[in-house]
Amino acid sequence: MHALGIDIGGTGMKAAPVDLDTGKFLADRIKIATPQPAAPGAVAGVVEKLVQAFYWSGPIGVTFPGVVIDGVTRTAANLDKGWIGLDARSLLAKAAGQEVRLLNDADAAGVAEMTFGAGSGEPGTVLMVTLGTGIGSALFVNGILVPNTEFGHLEIRGKDAEQRASERAKTLHDMHWKQWAKNVNEYLEHVEALLSPQLIIIGGGISRQSDKFIPLFTGLNAKVVPAAMHNDAGITGAAMASHPGSAAPARAGAGRNANPSPAHTLGASGADGTQGDQGLPGFPDPGLPE
Repeated sequence: MHALGIDIGGTGMKAAPVDLDTGKFLADRIKIATPQPAAPGAVAGVVEKLVQAFYWSGPIGVTFPGVVIDGVTRTAANLDKGWIGLDARSLLAKAAGQEVRLLNDADAAGVAEMTFGAGSGEPGTVLMVTLGTGIGSALFVNGILVPNTEFGHLEIRGKDAEQRASERAKTLHDMHWKQWAKNVNEYLEHVEALLSPQLIIIGGGISRQSDKFIPLFTGLNAKVVPAAMHNDAGITGAAMASHPGSAAPARAGAGRNANPSPAHTLGASGADGTQGDQGLPGFPDPGLPE
């Protein structure tokens, strides 16, 4: 089974076709800068371009950096405020030319890592934290996703945690690795005190340089590891959401909707290729009423 995954971020939008049995890309991903300002219409225009770039007419999943409930985006900390309260699933379906499934970006990345990556087979409480434009979070209890947690907005020292510990904060304030690692460490200590996870997975593009900061962490009881899929996990998770019959194990979520579109999905078609980096049964139920 194949599907197209589209990952909307605060600074970049990425897409690739995915083999749902392996989690691997079927073609090199395409990345386009997120429009600034990231108003709904402008972002939808990029989604349209990404779909067209792959000549895609099969299942499509899309991630969004905020709370998503029944296709409606409830928060938009790092995008235009016009997203708040918007029926984003309908807007993006129109742009894609077909129905799509929409979910939180960190939740998508977490499901991919729990299925194909660093969290595969892990019992108990697992937390994935994505460090990028902001901080995303995905919480799993015995493999079941608790959706839309948004722990990046916990207040630490009078500020949202992501204002001190995101990758953007590191760049904006020109922090060296030791200083930034201290901020991330403090954030993880707060989260650990609340959730007591056995495993913390660090995702986002900066996870490729995990050797520069994870060894600097101290005082944590949880095991901390980098994401195996790095910044591509969101694309794979989005694709998985589009097709509930994909390879995700039942314990990683046996729900049916994950914000499903009202129409049926079409047969997959897309470009063939190899995995690149330009430049399950059932997807987890978001815990919402039908």
